Amino acid sequence: MKKSFIDGARMLGIVLALGLCGGCSTPWGTASDNITRSRDLRVGMTKSEVISVMGEPIRDESFCKPDLWYHYIDTVWFDGLVTEDECMPLIFEDGKLVGWGNDFHIDYRLKKKDAAPVINPERKK
Repeated sequence: MKKSFIDGARMLGIVLALGLCGGCSTPWGTASDNITRSRDLRVGMTKSEVISVMGEPIRDESFCKPDLWYHYIDTVWFDGLVTEDECMPLIFEDGKLVGWGNDFHIDYRLKKKDAAPVINPERKK
């Protein structure tokens, strides 16, 4: 009886220790860290400056683009997938950060949609 209690307590200690060590790599830890680090972002930062603040963005998702980066900030679906609505967008123009966050991204897209079309003078008619 005493040996099984000690073995059980030892096993519980191991499980708790693994849980504490693994807590740093959970999506919730990453989301919290990204939200905290985003406070150091400034308009006009270069992509390398943003990486030094935020770390590498998510790159292997279909919604990621060269001038539209995403960083994980929220768990919405609990399905193990990272979706656009669980991330904070960072928008770049000419290699400089112009804004971040979902509200900014929506406004930015709407302004781009209403912008006058760019006419290519080299295009043959």
